Amino acid sequence: MTVVTRFAPSPTGYLHIGGARTALFNWLYARHTGGTFRLRIEDTDRARSTPEATQAILDGLKWLELDWDGEVVYQSTRAARHAEVAREMLAKGQAYYCYATPEELAQMREEQKKAGKPIRYDGRWRDRDPTEAPPGARPVIRLKAPTMGETVVEDLVQGTVRVGNEQLDDMVLLRADGTPTYMHSVVVDDHDMGITHIIRGDDHLTNAFRQSQIYKAMGWGIPHFAHIPLIHGADGAKLSKRHGALGIDAYRDMGMLPEAMRNYLLRLGWGHGDVDVISTADAVKLFELRDIGRSPSRFDLAKLTNMNGHYIRAADDAALAARMEPPIEKRLGRKPIPAQRERLLRGMSGLKQRAKTLIELADAGLFYCRDRPIPIADKAKALLNEGGIAHIRALIPSFAALGAWSEAAAEAAVRAYVESHGLKTGEVAQPLRAALTGQAQSPGLFEVMAALGRDETLGRLADAVK
Repeated sequence: MTVVTRFAPSPTGYLHIGGARTALFNWLYARHTGGTFRLRIEDTDRARSTPEATQAILDGLKWLELDWDGEVVYQSTRAARHAEVAREMLAKGQAYYCYATPEELAQMREEQKKAGKPIRYDGRWRDRDPTEAPPGARPVIRLKAPTMGETVVEDLVQGTVRVGNEQLDDMVLLRADGTPTYMHSVVVDDHDMGITHIIRGDDHLTNAFRQSQIYKAMGWGIPHFAHIPLIHGADGAKLSKRHGALGIDAYRDMGMLPEAMRNYLLRLGWGHGDVDVISTADAVKLFELRDIGRSPSRFDLAKLTNMNGHYIRAADDAALAARMEPPIEKRLGRKPIPAQRERLLRGMSGLKQRAKTLIELADAGLFYCRDRPIPIADKAKALLNEGGIAHIRALIPSFAALGAWSEAAAEAAVRAYVESHGLKTGEVAQPLRAALTGQAQSPGLFEVMAALGRDETLGRLADAVK
C-alpha cells in the first residue's frame, strides 16, 4: 500500500501553530514512507472562507518548505460529487429524507434539555413514509446510522477508542438547499483522493466515529486514523495568542528560519530519545507515528527562539546573508549595493554568533550596509570625545601603511599604539568601534575592520575625525 496523507485546513484565518504541526507530521510521514502528501482547502463555509486566508495558508506552507504533491483540491468545487454520494446512500437505504422543520427540531432539543437527556436528533423521520411530509417541505438527507452496538476506531496514536452507537444520531449529509455538510464532504473527498492515513488534532476524534459510519454505509475502506494531542501554552493552559500562538507568517516576520520552525514543531509531541536538534533529513528518516506522544505538548516561544539561534549559528554564511536582505532593505529603504553585500558576507561569521533571529542579525549587521558618513548612535557619540578622536587621528597613518589588510594586521597596529602610549586597549578600541559601526557594541573590532576592508575602514575613520 502506498501511503497517502493530506493536510486539509479551512481558510477562515491564518495558518496557526497547530495547523502547521499537523501539516508537518503529514508531510514527514508521506516522505518517510515514500508516499504522497496532498493539500485540500476545505472552503465549503463560503461565508467565512476568504481568498486572503487561502493565500496565507499556501504562503505559510511554502515558507515552511512543505511541498505538496499534485494540484490543490478545493472542496467547494466538489459539491456535486458530495451530493451524488448522499443520493447514492439514499438509494441503498443507508440514508433517508427528513422533513422535520427547524421549529420542530428546536422544540425537540428543548424537551430533551428539560428532561436532562443528551441533545441529539431523535430519528422521527427515520422510518416514516415521505408521503406524510407537509406540502412544499424541503427535506434534508440524513445518514441512517446504526442504533445498536458500538463504533470502534483503531487509532494509531490514541489506541482503541470506542463509542456506543446509541450516543450517535442520524447526522445530516445534505442540507435542504442541496449543499453538503462538512462531515460528509470530508469523507467523500478523502475517499476520492485515496487518503490512507488521516493525521490530525485529537479535537477531531469524535468526528472519526461519525465519519467511520459513512465509510461503512458506502462500503468503502476506512483510512487509518492518527489523532495528535493538541498544543498547550507553557503554563499548561489551552494555547492562545497570549502564549505567542500567532500565524506562521508572524514567526517568519519575527526572523525565524523555516528549518528551525520545522524542528521545533516536530518536537511538539514527537520525540527521538532526548535529542532536540533534528535536521529535516533525519526527521524524514526517523519519523514514525508510534513515536507521537498521547499528552499535550507545550509551546514555549523562548525555546523556539533559542533553537532558531542554533540554526542561525549553523547556517551557511551566504544563505544567511541572502535571508537577511529583506529586513536590511526595509531598514535602509533600498537594496544594499554589491560592495555592501560583500562586507556583510565577510562579517557574517561574527554576526551570527550573537543573534537568535534574522531581525537581531539584520540590526547587528546593518552598519556594514550603511552609506558614508554612517549615523552615530548617542552612546557611540559619547565615545568620540576629544581623546577618542585623537587616538583615531593618530592611528589612521598606521592603518594606511599596513602591507596586507587583515584582522591580525589591524590588531597588531592597535596593540603597538596602545603599548607605546601606555594606554588600555579599551581606551582606543571603543572610539574605533564607534567610528566604524556607529554603535557602542559590535562584533570584535578587528573582525569588523577586516570585513569592512581597508578603504571603507579608512573612509569611516576620516569621517569621524572631521
